[in-house]
Amino acid sequence: MTSGKDDEEFFRQRGFGIKIGFGERPALIVIDMVKGFTNPDMPLGANLDSQLAAQSPLIDIAHERDIPVIFSTVIYYDADIKDAGLWGIKMKGSFSLKAGTEAVNVDPRLDMRPSDSLLVKKYASCFFGTDLLSRLVNQRVDTLIITGCTTSGCVRATAVDAVQNGFRPMVVREAVGDRSAAAHEQSLFDLNAKYADVVSLDETLQYMRTVGHNQ
Repeated sequence: MTSGKDDEEFFRQRGFGIKIGFGERPALIVIDMVKGFTNPDMPLGANLDSQLAAQSPLIDIAHERDIPVIFSTVIYYDADIKDAGLWGIKMKGSFSLKAGTEAVNVDPRLDMRPSDSLLVKKYASCFFGTDLLSRLVNQRVDTLIITGCTTSGCVRATAVDAVQNGFRPMVVREAVGDRSAAAHEQSLFDLNAKYADVVSLDETLQYMRTVGHNQ
């Protein structure tokens, strides 16, 4: 076990962190940027203003280039959120994500259009218990550009499932956030080492300008 100071070099020497690289047919996913997470006064909320600002140009270019845009939200329909399973016991903040409340609505600062998809989930990964895999396969997507929250939770879980399902997970550093800076940084380090490419906003925007399903 390393001390933490030399982790990056140690992992590099052991062959971790090799670049996967962008593919040819991307989709953009905006994970759980709903009021329950973007409002710091909510039980599960945090200040994600900078992440919202970073996501906006990605969404704009995706719309311009006809790249699929998928927004996700978490909604529990049972009055006692039994549909949250054990997660509802572990994380009581889940009670704030009930159907019909403002907390489950996408933050209006993001340009969500009728042509975009809304994915409703109940657990961390956007793949678990949803039809995301079918949607991506149907559109012949090979690259999943990942933004949203939280880095240590739903972003991480989605990236891990993406690579396990054969997609290239590209986690945009400036466009993902967490309640904890420590959890955020450690998750980005671990994702880049094992499961995804952690990429900058600028390089992602440059890439998106060269591809698109409307070429």
